[in-house]
Amino acid sequence: MTIAPTQTSFTPLDADWRDFFALTKPRVMTLVIFTGLCGLLAAPGHLDPVLAFTAILCIAVGAGGAAALNQWWEADIDAGMKRTRHRPLPAGKMERTSARDFGFALSGGAVMVMGLAIGWLAAAILALSIFYYAWIYTVWLKPRTPQNIVIGGGAGAFPPMIGWIAVTGHITLMPVLLFLIIFMWTPPHFWALALFVQTDYAKVGIPMMPVVAGERATRHQILGYAALLLPLTLVPWWLGFAGKVYGFSALALGLVFLALSAWVGLRRSSGTGDTMKPEKRLFAYSILYLFVLFAMLVVDRVVASYGA
Repeated sequence: MTIAPTQTSFTPLDADWRDFFALTKPRVMTLVIFTGLCGLLAAPGHLDPVLAFTAILCIAVGAGGAAALNQWWEADIDAGMKRTRHRPLPAGKMERTSARDFGFALSGGAVMVMGLAIGWLAAAILALSIFYYAWIYTVWLKPRTPQNIVIGGGAGAFPPMIGWIAVTGHITLMPVLLFLIIFMWTPPHFWALALFVQTDYAKVGIPMMPVVAGERATRHQILGYAALLLPLTLVPWWLGFAGKVYGFSALALGLVFLALSAWVGLRRSSGTGDTMKPEKRLFAYSILYLFVLFAMLVVDRVVASYGA
């Protein structure tokens, strides 16, 4: 089911800067900025601080532009969900065309500045990430397949790769591994959320995994992806791209992630209300997990540089 943009029937209020800022999904952007920064700081080499700031700013602005385009396209869907109905567009705070134009302006500006200031390879990957989220995931995958999060997970996996490329100017195995880590992390992270908001997705016709395949299958897949994620996070250590600080941290963090995923994955039914605590714990921990995992990558590099 595809819900194409249509003009709303109400007269929008005058939007202010806070509404435009909300279009960028600032909470999501925090993780995007952080993983991009960690990719930049963990990369071998050095980037002038002003250029480093510019690269991270472009990643943030590009992500914000993609988020605005996502909300422009999904305004009708957002209006039908409790979790999203207070966003600027479904709340009637601005015209949909304003959100669209804002999204295109942010996206185009970020890519152009990245190309001119940092390099066109980093700019190309940034453009790909915006297109991936705004079109491949939002328009094509999300309304059509329960694998939307699996395939669409690539959209949020680009920032550390872009940060790495901003420093080195080329793609190597390590930034690809960082991409794959976030790619594999996304399904258990998002499906934990989808389990306790599945009625919202069902109401608006979005085929999220719990809605289409059921809770049991979703739970098993959460556990399966968590089991695959743990050894994947250790590969940079095994291949010598990262040291013991990162390696032992990844192992400890991954074991906790796997334990929480097993708690969710082996449950028969989540129910509602307070019985959703395991799913909510997994979702909350998954965010902390990614922050700490990538932070340890940077700490590991700092420790290695002092020991050199």
